[in-house]
Amino acid sequence: MRTDAIDRRHALSLIAAAAAAGAWPGRAAAMTLAEARALIQVMLADLTGLINSGRSAEQLFPDFERLFNRYGDVPTIAQSALGPPARSASRAQMQAFTQAFSGYLARKYGRRFREFIGGRIEVTGGGPVRSFFEVVSMVTMRGEPPFEVRWHVSDRSGRQLFFNMIIEGVNMLATERTEIGAMLDRRRGDLEAMIADLRRAG
Repeated sequence: MRTDAIDRRHALSLIAAAAAAGAWPGRAAAMTLAEARALIQVMLADLTGLINSGRSAEQLFPDFERLFNRYGDVPTIAQSALGPPARSASRAQMQAFTQAFSGYLARKYGRRFREFIGGRIEVTGGGPVRSFFEVVSMVTMRGEPPFEVRWHVSDRSGRQLFFNMIIEGVNMLATERTEIGAMLDRRRGDLEAMIADLRRAG
């Protein structure tokens, strides 16, 4: 049996055990490192299946978006990326921005993850960082030195989800906050125009 299948089965058993204990989701007990690692292990198994499916990036974009929305705290990521303008945006504008941002993330990072075809992504460590957990994974590709992808996992939304990733030292939240801010500045603060353009970006 393949190692990733074994890891995924082990991770699912941890998640099931947490749920049986009333700890997934909306549990009373605090999240544990084992649960955070299990979440990322399952997500990476699903991600590996997608990128090695033989389909084109464009064909995979809807699946990447579903994966981000299943395992990622997209509303929190979107609000952080938009920054201060999120406080003055209407509920409808935030919903529209979050939806457009979700597709943008799937296209942008889906293309990056497609570079991992044929590689191996494994959880190698992790630990607590302030009020969340950081889970460390290692990407190994043939003919290239391995590199880290770090995942920040929290249950503040009521579910255990990742809310940031750091690929080779590049922080997703910081990068997107800068890029979304620049997009909004170019449109003189017109959030509606930026949302329309974001639907085509990435």
